[in-house]
Amino acid sequence: MLRRNIRQRREYLYRKNLEGKERMLYEKKRKIKEALEEGKPIPTELRNEEAALRQEIDLEDEQTTVPRSHIDDEYANASLVDPKILITTSRNPSAPLAQFAKELKIVFPNAQRMNRGGQVEAEIIETCRSHDFTDVIFVHETRGRPDALIISHLPFGPTAHFSLTNVVTRHDIKDKKSIGKMSEAYPHLLFDKFTTKVGERTANILKYLFPVPKEDSKRIITFANQSDYISFRHHVYEKRGGPTSLELKEVGPRFELTLYKITLGTVDQSEAQIEYVRHSFTNTAKKHKVL
Repeated sequence: MLRRNIRQRREYLYRKNLEGKERMLYEKKRKIKEALEEGKPIPTELRNEEAALRQEIDLEDEQTTVPRSHIDDEYANASLVDPKILITTSRNPSAPLAQFAKELKIVFPNAQRMNRGGQVEAEIIETCRSHDFTDVIFVHETRGRPDALIISHLPFGPTAHFSLTNVVTRHDIKDKKSIGKMSEAYPHLLFDKFTTKVGERTANILKYLFPVPKEDSKRIITFANQSDYISFRHHVYEKRGGPTSLELKEVGPRFELTLYKITLGTVDQSEAQIEYVRHSFTNTAKKHKVL
């Protein structure tokens, strides 16, 4: 098992290192295609390679024209199997953090919760790899208040780090009649205003934590982005008076997420390449809104 993981990791890193060369080759072929279509002369710097590149162009089809990215490989099998998620906390969790982790277990279908104990992150990741888990979620706290969420995709990443604010669990709501019943059906997902490249990447990381729902599922989970604050809301609906009436009830929990880092590796790999990191000096700049 260990040898297979090492071999797969090396293959993944090798494919990632080839991307720069493949992108340069793709740009060369694109320039030749444009010149031929527009009836213009071949660029001078490409004339020595024209014959070989035109031969490659003739052999390409829709699947091979545009080079694939290592990002495509990360979720290549996501639609083939349902996600299997492990949820754990920081060591010695407080009662509010343990309660929040319990509710997250119900939010994510096919999730399992584990008491952290004395295990380090590397041990947890290796155990999850050997048991075919697709994602690991770590929930952290400060003084009894949940304040961080880490989502690490297996086997090779990526890992998204979020800060966590305004957490309200079902346990905190005193009026139990005002909230809906917790459903375990596969939910429909709504993503609002994830329009940039980083936003689409974040939406993919969150989307693949959930399996494909059935059409008649009455459970809805919303991730709404507003100024880079992602609001998580969980609802169920009923049609009591027929198809024209709709009763929507919030189920909980509710919280806000703020993305501050994405790395191209699992959470235990400190040497993993950083894909995106939020810098404090961009908070007042126009490029503050990255999602």
